[in-house]
Amino acid sequence: METTSRVAGEPGPAAPEEPGAERAVDGFLTASFPWYGLDEAFTGPRWLMQVGTAADGTVEHGSTGHGEVPSLKVEANPDNQRFAVTVTVASRPVRRSADGTGVLEATSVSTAAWLAGSGLLSCTWPQEMERGLRQDWLDQQTSVAWELADDLGGAGWSTLTLPVDGVPTDFHYREAEYGWVLAGAAQEGVHIGAYGRGMSAYGLGFAVVKDITSYEQ
Repeated sequence: METTSRVAGEPGPAAPEEPGAERAVDGFLTASFPWYGLDEAFTGPRWLMQVGTAADGTVEHGSTGHGEVPSLKVEANPDNQRFAVTVTVASRPVRRSADGTGVLEATSVSTAAWLAGSGLLSCTWPQEMERGLRQDWLDQQTSVAWELADDLGGAGWSTLTLPVDGVPTDFHYREAEYGWVLAGAAQEGVHIGAYGRGMSAYGLGFAVVKDITSYEQ
């Protein structure tokens, strides 16, 4: 994976902005590809997560959230949380790294599937688990998510057809103990991943975000 940051698990409340401070949306505005989110049928809250960048600062992927912001606080019951996160990944070919010393792998639907799978894990881990064991659990489960993403034709996935910009599109889909994950390709030079909990994936639709600043909290 050529990006230097991953999908964030919990955006948290926005801090008061200082003059000249970077806003969360600024990274999204510098991307050279369109962002996807849930279509207009979803009327609930929308919020930004974070972007992932290559070593040269080029934006490679990012996530937009819908519904309740997932929380890992002890008092928050994960079974009552309802959210869906859309991951947009730029379609990139195999290419030289920015410093010319190596080669970066091409992005694919598998990339979107892994980012979605690891994103779900980062915001839904077992709360009854001791804090000291959480990182080991997360590392182990992230490795499993990578193996699943690398085998989209395997038994761990089924096919789910959902609209993307109004066009029926096939997605690789799987359900897990902590939620669901899906991944597929769009028509705008990007791959789409998504994950959620408490919101059924079966009734969702995706569309290009016309104004990403509308996702600012």
